[in-house]
Amino acid sequence: MAFITLPSGVFLGFVAWFVLRYVLAGFFTVDQNERAVKTRFGRAMRIGKATTLDTPIAEHLNDKDKARYIYPQVRVIQPGGPYFRWPWEKVHKVSVATETMNMAMDLETPSANHNGTILDAVTKDQLNIGLTGQIRYRVSERNLYAYFFGVKNPIVHVMGYFVAILRERIASFESQDSSLLDEDINIDSELLGGVSINDLRKNLNEINDFMEYECASAEARYGIEFDASLITGIDPPAEVESALAAINTAHNEVSSDISLAKARADQTIVQSKRAVEIETLRAEAEVEPLIMLAEQLRELKESGPDVLGAYLRNVRLDLFKKAGHIYLEAPE
Repeated sequence: MAFITLPSGVFLGFVAWFVLRYVLAGFFTVDQNERAVKTRFGRAMRIGKATTLDTPIAEHLNDKDKARYIYPQVRVIQPGGPYFRWPWEKVHKVSVATETMNMAMDLETPSANHNGTILDAVTKDQLNIGLTGQIRYRVSERNLYAYFFGVKNPIVHVMGYFVAILRERIASFESQDSSLLDEDINIDSELLGGVSINDLRKNLNEINDFMEYECASAEARYGIEFDASLITGIDPPAEVESALAAINTAHNEVSSDISLAKARADQTIVQSKRAVEIETLRAEAEVEPLIMLAEQLRELKESGPDVLGAYLRNVRLDLFKKAGHIYLEAPE
C-alpha cells in the first residue's frame, strides 16, 4: 500500500493558513457603543431557558402578544476584548447608541411621504394635514434575539407600527379642554367647539406622551426601544390655511366676548353681595339699641310695680330739660 507524501512546504503553508484564518482571525473586540451576540452552528447562545416574559419589558404586552412574542434571552457580549470565536461560531454586532430619524422616513420606499419629510394624516373632521417631527430610538440590549433573529428588518417594522398608531390617534383625537364652556350658560357648542387641528396643536405634548406609551411594547416585539417621540409641526393644506385662520379669528373673538361677559357678571354679583352685606349690617345696627332697651324695660318691670313708672318719669323729665318748647294737651 503506497502513501502519498506531501512536500513539507505545502504542509507548513496549510498550517500557516489555518492559523491565520481560524486562530488569529478568531479574536475580536466589541466597541463601547456596541453589543454582540455569538451563534454556534447558527444557534444563538442562550441563558438557560429564560425568555423575554421573565423581564420587565413584557409588562407592556397584552395577553395575546405575550403568547406571540416569546424570545429567548441570549448571552450579550459587553464592550471590551479581545474575545475569541471558533470557526463554527459567528459574532453579530450592533450599535446601541441612540439614533434619530424623521418620522416620515420610509426605509423601503424613500420617495414616499414627500421624500421622507412630511407624514400625511387625516383628522376627525376630514382635514388632511402634514406632520413633521423625529423619533429617537435605540436597540434594546434586553432583547437582542428579537432584533437579530426575530424579524428581517426591525426598524421597518417599528416605523410602520409607529405610523399606524399615530394616524389612528390623529383621526380620533378630541380635546378634553372645556375651560371656555360654562354649564350655566346656554351656548351653541358648535360655535365654541375646537377645530381639530387647533386641538392637535395645543396638545402636542399629550400626543407625544401617548405615542411613547403606546410604542413601549416595541422593545418586546422587535428589540427596539423608543427614547422619545417629538412631533414638532402640524400643518393643514395651503388651500385651507386662510379659511382656518378666519375660523381661529372668529373662535378667539367669541372666546374673548364670553370671557368679558363672565367678568362683568362676576363683578356685578360681587357688588350686589357687598351691598346686601352693608344694608344688613346697617339694619342690625339700628335694631340692636331697640332690643337692648326692650330688655332693660323688661328687667325694670320685673323688679317691682313702681320701678317702671319711676323710670319713665325720669326719662320724661330728662326730655323736658332738653326741649325748647313743650306742648301739652288741654284737658277737656
